[in-house]
Amino acid sequence: MNLSLLAIIIYAAGILFGAFFLDIWGAETSILKGIIGLVWTAIFLITLFYAEKKNTKN
Repeated sequence: MNLSLLAIIIYAAGILFGAFFLDIWGAETSILKGIIGLVWTAIFLITLFYAEKKNTKN
């Protein structure tokens, strides 16, 4: 399986988990919940960058 695809699947699962169980997009969203979403997206982008870098190297 392509590393980029695996990273995208894990990111999407995390977003769905955050939406349904952590209520990140609820009406009463706090700063902490917003930061959690931003950090999760930053981790995804860093992972995607290194996965693509590794794919093009091989």
